[in-house]
Amino acid sequence: MTTAVGDRLAALEPACSLDEALALYDELPGLAPAEIRGTWRGRELRTGHPMDGLLEATGWYGKRFDDDDAVHPLLFSTSSGDVVSVDPRKVPMGIAGRVPPTLVARSRFAVDLLRPALRTKKPRARLREVRHRGVVTAAMVYDHLPIIDVFRRVDEDTLLGLMDLRAYPQPYLFVLARDL
Repeated sequence: MTTAVGDRLAALEPACSLDEALALYDELPGLAPAEIRGTWRGRELRTGHPMDGLLEATGWYGKRFDDDDAVHPLLFSTSSGDVVSVDPRKVPMGIAGRVPPTLVARSRFAVDLLRPALRTKKPRARLREVRHRGVVTAAMVYDHLPIIDVFRRVDEDTLLGLMDLRAYPQPYLFVLARDL
């Protein structure tokens, strides 16, 4: 990520205001679903959202896009270093804002113990083109939850994602880097 836009994103990480993050997001171009095939490593862009810190505290790895109808929206790394796909329906999203990420991180061993019950081999999302904030771009639509992740291109190997989650009035932002 050595572009001017990449440098701007790096300046916003690890934490910035929601307005700063959205200003950058709105300047970025959209992309077609076919352009994001493969596995991507994720990291959070902390903007004060109730979910800030939770995904990383639980060992979130990223996302895998096999094709338009086969997406694994939540990949996690295990303590042994394996990467597994988790069923989003089994993730307790309601703890966001109620349980501090530091407590979640300290209880990571419990997350590792529960992970076999959370795993899935089935894709749990699909890719579609949507118009969001005035731009047509690739979006990941979860199969069973009211969540849409909408992507913009930072560069060839970096995306800025915006999670539109019905339960929260403000979006949650994250970065995906192509897993080479």
